Amino acid sequence: MIALSFSGGKDSCLALYELQQQGWEIGCLFTTVWKENGKTIAHEDSLEALKEQAERLRLPIHFIYTSMEEYETDFIRTLSGLKDMYDLRAVAFGDWYLKGHIMWGVEQAEKVGLDALYPLHAPQSEMLEQLRRFVRLGFVAKVIKIDDNKLPADWVGRIIDEQFVADIQAYDVCPMGENGEYHTRVLDGPIFHK
Repeated sequence: MIALSFSGGKDSCLALYELQQQGWEIGCLFTTVWKENGKTIAHEDSLEALKEQAERLRLPIHFIYTSMEEYETDFIRTLSGLKDMYDLRAVAFGDWYLKGHIMWGVEQAEKVGLDALYPLHAPQSEMLEQLRRFVRLGFVAKVIKIDDNKLPADWVGRIIDEQFVADIQAYDVCPMGENGEYHTRVLDGPIFHK
């Protein structure tokens, strides 16, 4: 049984898909939330959106309310509680290739006595093909946040489709947005129950 760090975006949804394909049993999803504004940390998305996704995934979701100063402490405490609640063996993350992110997840998992799984781990050179694969698998995702120093601000609201794949190649960014160039909310795909 494993827990998945879940933002509701393309990477965590694709990670869930891969874990299911590999035969893992998912006990729960979890995400971090700012205490100050009640929005998810990475995407600044609403909790209602994630609750709706979790319902359609038929998985429980837990929220880690935290601040910058208490982030790691709150993360460890909550993950430890989830380990006991679901008899977890591992925790999974949707990171691709950033070593700092991967090492952080491994270190936190070790503190709680869990293995860290990275079902999407792949080299940076494969990111364009991974974005194409995301579309081919039938996922539907909408851009909900943009780093407008890297991509046009009016891309907020765009759907990730073949045209998006073509357009993003004109910019010097990771096609999967691994460096925070853009964030998404997944609306549909092969992991969802209708």
